[in-house]
Parts: sequence; structure tokens; C-alpha cells
Amino acid sequence: MNPNADTFINLARNRLKFTFFLLSKLPAAFFSGARVKEIDRQHSKVTIPYKWFSQNPFRSTYFACLAMAAEMSTGLLVMMNTYKRNPPVSMLVTKVEGEFFKKAIGLTMFVCDEGSLVTEAIESCIANNEAKTIRLQSTGTNGTGEVVAIFFITWSFKAKMITTFNL
Repeated sequence: MNPNADTFINLARNRLKFTFFLLSKLPAAFFSGARVKEIDRQHSKVTIPYKWFSQNPFRSTYFACLAMAAEMSTGLLVMMNTYKRNPPVSMLVTKVEGEFFKKAIGLTMFVCDEGSLVTEAIESCIANNEAKTIRLQSTGTNGTGEVVAIFFITWSFKAKMITTFNL
């Protein structure tokens, strides 16, 4: 388990610091209104509103904004497990799959409950010095709890082994 996970959780829960992070590193997420609602070692919740910047011509939330919030809900768990790791671990989204069930016409909340799967994959990646791939599910629901969309985000991890040479 990453000894720096709690530090990352506290950063993600700090609205001002995380808003600055979004604005500087993920401006599309910031302007579309994606926000972290909850995060702990096991799950994360991210919301995306239906508003002018996130709308499509069909009077619902644009699919790419939904995908961004879903990816962020999984990415928070990944970042928590890779934050200030030694050795560092690189991470990359390699596949995104989505299923849509209902129009997103209000606030949509995406939840990923697979923190333990992320932890296991990254620990294995470091221990065995081999690349790992995992597929995480993020489920988006509307204000009444109806499922709007389900996304599957595939992440790839690789430990960056640092070698030193004595000259």
C-alpha cells in the first residue's frame, strides 16, 4: 500500500488545491464542472453537471464530459496509489468503453468502488517489475439513482526502475 495515499486523499479533498490542479492540469474538466465529491482508499465519486459548457445539441450532457468524469473517478484511485511512489509508477489509459442507458439532463455522479483492485495491481507491478493492466468500472447515476451510463476504463501501469551506476 502506498504510504503517501492519505496525503493524496487530503489533497483531493481540499477543494481549493484540487480546483487549482484541475485548472492547471485538466482545464477541460475544470470548465465542464467535473468535481470530486468523495474519495477514500476504496472508492471515489466525481460529479459532472448538465450546463452550457457540457451540453450537446440533444439537451443532455455531452458523452465526452460523461467519459471525462468516469475516467476521473478511476484516475483518482490510480493517482492515490501512484502518488510519490518509490519506485515511481507510470500510468496510462489504454482503452475506454461506454454504455449509455438514459439521457443525462442534470447532475450525474460517477462512482468507482475498485480501489483494492488498483492497489493490488500496482503492488504487483512494483514487486514483479512487470507491466500490469486493469479494467475499472465507473457507474454514473442521476439525482434519482437511475443508471445513466457505465464506463470501463482500462489502465496500464509500469514501474520505473531506477538504476544507479558506480563509476
